[in-house]
Parts: sequence; structure tokens; C-alpha cells
Amino acid sequence: MDVSLWVWGISIAGIVGFFIFDFYSHVRHAHEPSLRESGFWSVFYIVISVLFMVGLGFVWDWEHAGEFIAGYTTEKALSVDNLFVFLIMMTSFKVPKEAQQKVLLIGIAIALVVRTAFIIAGAALLDAWAWVFYIFAAWMFYMGVKQAIESFKHDDLEMPGWVNIVRRFIRTSDNYNSDKWTIVENGQRALTPIVLVVVALGAVDVLFALDSIPAIFGITQEPYLVFMANAFALLGLRQLYFLIGGLLQRLVFLDLGLAFILSFIGVKLLFHALHENEVWFINGGEHVEWIPEIPIWFSLVFIFGVLIVATVASLIYSSTQKDTAEPGGSGRSGADAGGDATGAAHGDDVDGRLAAPGDAETDPDRGAAAVPATGDAPAAGLPAAGDAAGHTADGVADEVLRRARAGREGGTGER
Repeated sequence: MDVSLWVWGISIAGIVGFFIFDFYSHVRHAHEPSLRESGFWSVFYIVISVLFMVGLGFVWDWEHAGEFIAGYTTEKALSVDNLFVFLIMMTSFKVPKEAQQKVLLIGIAIALVVRTAFIIAGAALLDAWAWVFYIFAAWMFYMGVKQAIESFKHDDLEMPGWVNIVRRFIRTSDNYNSDKWTIVENGQRALTPIVLVVVALGAVDVLFALDSIPAIFGITQEPYLVFMANAFALLGLRQLYFLIGGLLQRLVFLDLGLAFILSFIGVKLLFHALHENEVWFINGGEHVEWIPEIPIWFSLVFIFGVLIVATVASLIYSSTQKDTAEPGGSGRSGADAGGDATGAAHGDDVDGRLAAPGDAETDPDRGAAAVPATGDAPAAGLPAAGDAAGHTADGVADEVLRRARAGREGGTGER
């Protein structure tokens, strides 16, 4: 696939243009996107991706178009799985609902830059040494097994340890100022937790890239298709976060489905490595010609099939668990509990009170959050602003993460 520099230039300019448009039309003014807004723009970016695939089919060929849509679907599926981590991070840092759009967009932009660097490095390695395909294949097998094992676990996501380290050297506040980066407290300007959240999302995206980039190279080795599939998958991620945030707790078998997809891509990479073999102790360093190349149509059928089965099975299982919980009348259904975790991340009312930034304890006499104002004496049991920076946020994170975990387990049961 011969892609000229001007095509690269136009494509990159188009992606950057979409990000700029997204910022000025939706994110610049802090607000919580409605379900209608999130749904419309999610569909918009999916349609744009499909149109791009059609354009590839007419300009180049339909095989490359198929590789793009298979790679795009894989990246999108991995992104949906990652959204739950985003949700927990938003909860742990108590990000206000109106500020989450900006945090996500900046984090996604950082992710695209990081993934571009990974794509360039991966393409150079594969072009120089064909045996790197063996490493990618082994990594996909490892990630597939790891994903399958973790799908049966319910580990809590802890507050990153580097948060308190950063707070020792940089003046940060536990309070938010809408979606602003700084806040003035006691006459001194400090960074809001938004800075920490953006850095945390960027660090997480680096780890996500270790999965996604080798995975898509197992589908296509064309750097242009790898880049565009990643870019289009990330473009609609912000809207998808707000659209399906409450649905994430119900997709209990998505991790297991992704484990099958990653393992399948590992097989595909292994077959390709054997077909292009140059390792001296395998077949005397000659290509293993009898090993077949898995056709792209089979990859498409397998990926879409696994995702459909995982989604349908998840919804049926979650519905069954909800129906089982209702007759006893004890407590709420898991979906409702899971909704509390989502609501906390979005700043919604949880247990009759507003999950506001800095909200740590509830006064039983008032039934409202006992949050000290800036400069006032701290509420009972809470450290002052200058005491052991980060302890209040860590305590809140532990409590909210406990609720998020309880909601997910309540809605899904043991996997």
C-alpha cells in the first residue's frame, strides 16, 4: 500500500481538525453532555469511520478496507474495556461532571500522540526484523491469558502512589475550580486535581498502547491503516464514555471476549511470523510455506462474532442476576448499585446527597455533605488543607472505589 506524503498530511490534518472542532464546539465551555448529544456524536464518528473504509475500498482496494475496519473494531473494543478504568479514575479523583469532558479529551489527545510513537517504532521494528512478529505473538498470547484470568477477579483500582509524590514537590489542591487548571486558596495559587487526572490518564494510555498496537499489527502491517484505525477509535471515545457509562457494569463478559480476540490475533501473528520466517533454528531459516495466512474476512467474522456473543451473553446474565435479586426485596439490584458508581463519577446524587468534589463525610443531622469551605476549619475527622497532602483524597477514593466495586459485583455476580 503506497501512501504518499500529501495523503498522510491531509489525514493527520483531518484528525487534528476533528480534535480542535471537538474542543471548541463541546469541551471549551464546561458542561455535562446530554445522552442525546453523546449518542449523536458517537454515531457521527462511527459513520465517518465507515465512510473512510468505503473510500479506502474505492481508492485502494477492499482488502485494505477490510483490514482497516477489522483494526478499527478491535481498537474500539479494547477502548470500551478501558472505559471502565477511566470511570474508576474519575471516581477516585472526584472529578466534577462538567469538567470530565476536558479531562477526557486532553487524555485522549495524549494517547494518540503516544500511540503514534508506538506505531512508528513498531513499524520500523517489523520492517527491519521479521522475527519481531514472534515477540508480538507471544505478547498477545500473554495478554490474552492475563485478560481471561483478570475477567474473574474484582480487584480494586488503588490511587496511584505517584500522586502523593507529586504533591510533595508541586503545590496542588484537593478542590476543583470547575474545569480550570488552577485555583487560589488562602491567597496562593495552586494546581487543581485536574492536572493529576490528565497525567494519570496519559500514563494509563501508555499501558493500553502496549495491548492495542501489537494487536492491530496482527491484523495489518500497513502503518497508515494502523494509525487511522487508532485515530478514529479514539475520536469517539469521549462521547462513548458518557453514552455507555452506566452500561459498563453490565458487560461482564467483555474481558473474556477480548481475551479470545487477543489470543486469536496471537495465532494470526504466529502464522504470519512462520510464513515470513527468517529464524535459523526454525525450518532452517526458510519460510514455512505450508502455514496459511488467515484471511481478513475470517478475522472480521471472528472479531465481530466474539463481540456480539460477549455483549449478548453479558446483558442476558446481568438481567438474570437483576431478576434474581428483586424477589427477595433486600437492597437494590446490581445494576442500580453499579449506577451509583457511575453517578459518583459523573457527580450525580448518590444515596440522597450530591457527590461533590471534596465531599468526604456526611453530617447525619443535616443529611448533607459536611465539606469545609476554603480557608475554614476542617470537618471532624478530616485533615486540614496543609496536613499530609493527599490523605483526604485518598480516603475519599477508598470509599468511592469500594462502592464502585460493590456496584460492579452486585450487578454481575461472580464471573
